[in-house]
Amino acid sequence: MMSTNELLRREPNFIPAKKNKKKIVGDVIYYTIGTILSLIFILPLLYMVTASTKSPDAYAHALSDKNFILLFIPDFTNLKETFNNYKMILIDHELWKYALNSLLYAAIIIVFNVIVNGLAGYVLAKFDFPAKGFFNFIILFLIVVPIETSIIPLYTIMKQLLHLRQEMTVLGVIFPGVISIFNIFLFTQFFASIPKEYEEAMHIDGSSRVRIFFDLILPLSKPIVATTVAFSFIGVWNDYVWPDMILYKDTSWPLVPVQVALNSIRTIEGIEIGQTMAGLVLTTIPIFVIYTAAQKYIVKGFGTAGLKM
Repeated sequence: MMSTNELLRREPNFIPAKKNKKKIVGDVIYYTIGTILSLIFILPLLYMVTASTKSPDAYAHALSDKNFILLFIPDFTNLKETFNNYKMILIDHELWKYALNSLLYAAIIIVFNVIVNGLAGYVLAKFDFPAKGFFNFIILFLIVVPIETSIIPLYTIMKQLLHLRQEMTVLGVIFPGVISIFNIFLFTQFFASIPKEYEEAMHIDGSSRVRIFFDLILPLSKPIVATTVAFSFIGVWNDYVWPDMILYKDTSWPLVPVQVALNSIRTIEGIEIGQTMAGLVLTTIPIFVIYTAAQKYIVKGFGTAGLKM
C-alpha cells in the first residue's frame, strides 16, 4: 500500500512545497540561541553536582590545570571520597536535622495556606459584598510589592505579638507563611471559573457554605491546590532571611531551617567545596521532586486561572 506522499507525487498538478530560506535561517537561529541559553542555566547545576563528587585534591587539580572542562566532569574514580562528602554534610554536620525542620514548617504552612487562602479566594470569587473591588485592587497591588519592603514592619509586629520568646519564635516563622497574597489571587481566579450551578445544587440539598467549600470547591480545584502546595513548599524550603531573623538559635534541638543551616555550615573553618556542593545537591533534590510531580497541575492551574484574568 502506497503512502500518502507517494500518492501525492503521482498527481500531475502536485508541486512539492519548498522550504522558505528565511524560515530555515530563523529556525537555526532560534535553536542555536535556545541551546546556548539552556547551557547557561544548566552549567551551574552541572558544576554543583560534579563538584560534590570531587575530593579536595581532585578539585585543586582541576583548578591548577586551568582546564575548564574538568570542573564539569564528575569524578567517580574514588567513590569513597564522593560518598564521604555527602556523609560529612548530612550526618557529621547534621544537615538532616535542619531538613526535618524545613519539612515540618512546610507541612504546617501548606495545610493552613490552602485552607486560609482558599477560603479568602472563595469569598472574593463567589460572594458579593461592599468594597469587593477595593479588596481585589489591594491584592493586585500587594502582589507587585517586594517582600523586602515589609520585612522590618513584619518583624516589629511579630516582636510585639509574640515577644520573641524562645518557645514562640517557631510561630514567628509559621504565621507569616500562612497568608500568601499571590495564592489568594490564584484561588480567586480559579474559583471564579467553577459554574455556580454546582453550588446551587448543593445549597438546595441543605449544604452550608463551609461544606460546599470543602466537599465541592476544593475537590474540583486539584490543579490550583497542587500549584499552591508546590509554590508554598518551595518558598518555605528556600526561605533564609526571615527565619534567620526571627528564630531563637540557642536551643538543644536546632530550630533553624535547612537554608539557614547550610549557610552557617559553609562558613565553618575547614569545610571543603565538595561538602558544600553536596549540601546544595541534597537541598535541591526535594524542590526538583516536588516541581516534577506537580508540573502538569501547575500548567493546568495557571491556564485555568488565566481565563478570568
